[in-house]
Amino acid sequence: MMIYEKAPAKINLTLDILRKRDDGYHEVEMVMTMVDLSDRLELETLDRDTIIISSPVGYIPLDEKNHAFQAAKLIKERYNVKQGVYIHIDKHIPVSAGLGGGSSDAAATLRGLNRLWGLNIPARELQEIGAEIGSDVPFCVTGGTAVATGRGERLEPIASPPPCWVILAKPAVSVSTADIYRQFDVRTNKEQPKSKLCKQAIENKDYKAMCASLGNMLEQVTMRMYPEVARIKACMEKLGADGVQMSGSGPTVFGLVRKESKVYRIYNGLRGFCKEVYVVRILP
Repeated sequence: MMIYEKAPAKINLTLDILRKRDDGYHEVEMVMTMVDLSDRLELETLDRDTIIISSPVGYIPLDEKNHAFQAAKLIKERYNVKQGVYIHIDKHIPVSAGLGGGSSDAAATLRGLNRLWGLNIPARELQEIGAEIGSDVPFCVTGGTAVATGRGERLEPIASPPPCWVILAKPAVSVSTADIYRQFDVRTNKEQPKSKLCKQAIENKDYKAMCASLGNMLEQVTMRMYPEVARIKACMEKLGADGVQMSGSGPTVFGLVRKESKVYRIYNGLRGFCKEVYVVRILP
């Protein structure tokens, strides 16, 4: 038996860091939503009790370092499943990009194996398993749009943002989330949290207010380490995007655009110096 799962990318409309926790993690408040740039996973039951990962791309691990492998291993151990699984990952989301590709692959694996093996695990329980893999996995299990707090694992689903185009641009660098967080100093941060304003704008279906409330406290850290990120953001703003923001720990920058006539002008302007540029929509 074989089943298929989509693993959409996420973007952070906001990323507020409130404090450093005693467990070493940061207390965050974020507004996250999903866009229609997706990896595709095929999952097939194997007779022998093993986990096999494959992918046509050569730049992702296919062993225990892969988030999909970790998800399969966890669900097998937790529910005493003796069957094996073959997982093929068709990658479209850039890696180490701030778009949650690995987290979404893990979430898709949890959903897929829940169906493949008829486990009937509730979504909340899948989210709890996902939190053991990474902070973004619980959100990716159910998707949509949500305010995430704690390490990112506590979720409050909210309405979808007003419809718009999203232009994603990833410079040719890969960013370590752990490194970026280590460089962030809560004590010297002067940015004000934006998540509550963004949530209110979305609930009011106020596109302009949503664009004005974008914020990411990690952005300045990543820009210091990777000046390409600042250049892409400045270019998007100059070309007329309605709101521009780095996603996650970066380095991908997204621009929100409502007028279709602007979309390809911005796309073409970015393609002059950035190879990985995508035009997508927010998933309802």
